[in-house]
Amino acid sequence: MIFKNSLNYLNQFFFFFSNKIRNFYLNSNIYNKKISKISDKNLEYKPSPSLMDCLIKYEKNKNKIEDFSLNSIWEDKNIKEKDYKKLHSFFWLFTLDLKSSKKSTQSIILNWIGSNNNYNSKNWNIDILSKRVIAWISNSKLTYEDSNQDYREKFNGIIQKQINHLINEIERSEWVDDKMIGCAAIILTGLSYQDKIRYLNFGLNLLEKIVKFSFDNEGFPKSRNIRQLNFFLKYFVLIREWLKESQNDIPEYINENIYYLGQAYSLIWQNVKQNILFNGNYENDNTDFDNYLKRLGYKFKNENFEVGGYAILKNKKTILVMDIGSSPEKKFSKDYQSGALSFEITSGEKKLICNSGYFKNFKHQLNDISKSTAAQSTLVIDNQSSCKLRKQENGYSLIERRLKIIRKSIIFEKNYWSIGSAHDGYVKQFGIIHDRQIEFFPENNKFIGYDKLIKKKNFKSSNFEIRFHLEPNIKIMKTQDSKSIFIGLNNEGWKFTCANHKFDIETGLYFGKNNSYNENQNICISGMTQNENQIIKWELVKIS
Repeated sequence: MIFKNSLNYLNQFFFFFSNKIRNFYLNSNIYNKKISKISDKNLEYKPSPSLMDCLIKYEKNKNKIEDFSLNSIWEDKNIKEKDYKKLHSFFWLFTLDLKSSKKSTQSIILNWIGSNNNYNSKNWNIDILSKRVIAWISNSKLTYEDSNQDYREKFNGIIQKQINHLINEIERSEWVDDKMIGCAAIILTGLSYQDKIRYLNFGLNLLEKIVKFSFDNEGFPKSRNIRQLNFFLKYFVLIREWLKESQNDIPEYINENIYYLGQAYSLIWQNVKQNILFNGNYENDNTDFDNYLKRLGYKFKNENFEVGGYAILKNKKTILVMDIGSSPEKKFSKDYQSGALSFEITSGEKKLICNSGYFKNFKHQLNDISKSTAAQSTLVIDNQSSCKLRKQENGYSLIERRLKIIRKSIIFEKNYWSIGSAHDGYVKQFGIIHDRQIEFFPENNKFIGYDKLIKKKNFKSSNFEIRFHLEPNIKIMKTQDSKSIFIGLNNEGWKFTCANHKFDIETGLYFGKNNSYNENQNICISGMTQNENQIIKWELVKIS
C-alpha cells in the first residue's frame, strides 16, 4: 500500500512538472515563431451563415454591432468565467443584423488581435479558439468583406496561427467533444483558404480517428449519451454541408456516420418527441434542429426497437422506454448515470414514470446525486449504485467498476409488449443478479413488472428499494387501505399496486431542466434480500 501511494505521488509530481515545462514552452518566443508560419492565402470559400442554424439559437430580434461596447472589454479582468468564454468565442456575432457596420465589427476584431495575438491559455483553449474561428469565417460578410489589405493580412494571419496551434494541441485534449469542435474549425479553415495539405486533409483524417475512437460498431457514441448523439449528428451534418457547398468531395465515412447517427436520432427523438432522461440527458426541444434537417433534405427512419442500449416501444398513446445497455468504459463515462434497467412510461404525451434527469454542472454536489442509481427508476441495494464511480482530479466522476448486461429480450405485438433484461452490477458486492421484465397489455392499459433478485454464491442479505420517479406536480395519493397508490395524470387516473411487499411515497429531486432542480415524488418498494431467488411483482393499471 505504501509503495502504491509512493508511485501515485511520483506520477503526480512528474505530471505537474511536465505541465509546467509545457506551459513555459507554449508561452515562449520559440513556440510563437513556430505557429506563426503562415501562407499569404486569402479567404476564398465563405460559408452560408444559415448552415450554422443547427448550432445557434437565434433571437427573433437581431442586434446591431453599435449596441455592443466591446473594444475595451478585452482588458476586463473582473468578467465572469461563463461570460468570458462566450465573449471570446465570438458566437455572439450570429446575433447581429447583417446591416450592422462592417467597419465597427472589424474594428472589434482588430482590437482582439492586438490584445490576444499570442498564445493565451485562457482564450486559446480548444473549445473557445475553435468556436472563434468558426464564427469569424461564418460571418465573413461582417468580419471580412469590404476590408482593407492591412486588415485582411492580420485576419488571415491570426486565423492560420490559431489553427496551427490547434493542430499542435488537439490530440492532447481528453474530451472528444472539444476535439470534434476543433476538427470542424480545422476543416472549415482548409476549405475557406483552399489548403488541402495542411488543414483540410488533417481535419478529415482527425475526424475519421474520432469516429473509430468514439463510436461503437453500430455507429452510436460509446458514452451512450443522448445529448452527445445529437451533438455529433449536428457537427457531421454541418461538415458535410460545408464540403457540399464548397464543391469538395464528401468522404464516404461521413455519409455513413450521418446515416447511423440519423437512425438513432429518429428512434430516440423523432419517433417519440420526448426527452428520455437517461445517461446525461435533460429536457431540450429539438424542433429547430428537425426543421433544419428538413430544410436541407435529411430524412431519417428507424423501424427497429433498440438503439444504443435503449429499447423503445410505442403506439399512438403509450411509450415504454428501458435502459438495457451495459455501462460505458471509464474514458466515456463522465456523463453516465447508474440507471441500468431503469425505465420511463409516457401516456397521452405526459410521463407517468420517469427518471430524475441530469444535473450537468460537475462542480456541484447535485451532479453526483443525479448520477446515482437512487435517482433512476430501478433497483437500489443497500443505498449503493449499480456502478461504482470515483471522483477524478478534474472534478468529473468516472466509472471505476462497470456492469454488463447479461440478457435482453424485446417483444412488440399489437396486444402485448415486453422488455426484459438483466445486469451483473450487484454481483460482486451483494451476490445478486438484477433481472427485470416489464409487460404491457394495450387493450387493458396495464403494465406488469417483475423484478427478480437472483442469488449467486457470494450472496449477502441487504436492504433494497425499487423506485418509480414522477415528474413535479404529478398528483399522487396512497389509498386509505394502503394497498394501492393513485396517480393523477392530466385527465387520466392510474393505480399502482405491489402485493406482498411494503411500498410508500417519498420526496425526491427532479433534475429534468438544465442545471436546476425541483422537488418531486416517487413510489418506493422496500424490503430485504432473501437467501433464495425473489420476484417482486408490481402493477400499473389505468382506471379512468
